[in-house]
Amino acid sequence: MTRREPNELPNPSPTKLRSGFTTGTAVTAAAVAAVRLLFEGVVSTKVQVRLPKGGNLTVAVAYTSFLKTGEAQAIVIKDAGDDPDVTNRAEIGTLIRRQSKPGLNLTGGRGVGRVTKPGLALSPGEWAINPVPRTMLRDNLAPFCHLNQNFGLMIEIFVEKGEELAALTLNPRLGIVGGVSILGTTGLVKPFSVEAYLSTIDSSLSLAQALNLTEVILSTGRQSEKLAMRQRPDLPSEAFVQIADFFGDSLEMAATYGFTTIGLAVFFGKAVKQAVGYRNTHARYYDQDPVVLARWLNDAVGLVTLAAVREALTARNAWKILKEAGVQHLATARVKKLALAAARKFTGPGPRLHMTIFDYQNDL
Repeated sequence: MTRREPNELPNPSPTKLRSGFTTGTAVTAAAVAAVRLLFEGVVSTKVQVRLPKGGNLTVAVAYTSFLKTGEAQAIVIKDAGDDPDVTNRAEIGTLIRRQSKPGLNLTGGRGVGRVTKPGLALSPGEWAINPVPRTMLRDNLAPFCHLNQNFGLMIEIFVEKGEELAALTLNPRLGIVGGVSILGTTGLVKPFSVEAYLSTIDSSLSLAQALNLTEVILSTGRQSEKLAMRQRPDLPSEAFVQIADFFGDSLEMAATYGFTTIGLAVFFGKAVKQAVGYRNTHARYYDQDPVVLARWLNDAVGLVTLAAVREALTARNAWKILKEAGVQHLATARVKKLALAAARKFTGPGPRLHMTIFDYQNDL
């Protein structure tokens, strides 16, 4: 029995965010280490993992051990790099059992979720081990199976404290219970991965469609979603989807899924960014909100107020100025009209659109 601390992935530049690897890669690395121990007696400190889109990644192995005759396990410490992933530093492992029947059999263990609702890449009842990680396991273990054709492998995946970690994800909303999902389409995690977030949005919309919902409410974060849920107690939780800054992409996806009604629930500052019409509303793409807001209100607000709005540091500061001047309702109406017009460009003519804007006291 040997336990080691994993090696750190290198950071080539102090200003460049460090990449990491997915739960799918962690599981595959642990499986390779366990199989090497089982069949070759080799205690691995590092293993090579073949990635889905080509190339290899060296992954450190934290722990390997024989359990009993025909069984071995290994653990990898998940390294998400600089991405704010809740599974970062989680202990992810596989237990490998030799079996008489050739082939690979895959199952989930403690801390791995199980799918309970339709609309995801996996059917209800299956372990939440996505298709690409399953393929990674088959591809990386194929050489060992080829050399040992008289035996097959039972692969049990486990994640220490996986059920606790899953509570910090969208898994409960998506109907994945009992633990985390084993994910990844490339094997790598890029910091603040656009692909990962868009995939989560797509999964949420797919679930809503599978539940035959006709309306979804797109919010930009936890707080706006919470407020939207209070406004619409008639809708189930699966109808509410957090889209962060992915305004255009999310609307296009929602329209593609065929929802007849799409709602937006946002704070005033984010509504201004959406009204500009940018596909992505992150501040790094557009940060001149007060100037644009003043332009929209040029014919309806007094000169003193208009000047103050134009000089405001943020849309939030501008909102305070507009409220003190008693013209916040006029401003909100104009922003809403423009934001819905911008949304229409992404959805096309099909769905009905509506919007709810909240102020910074969490009121409509």
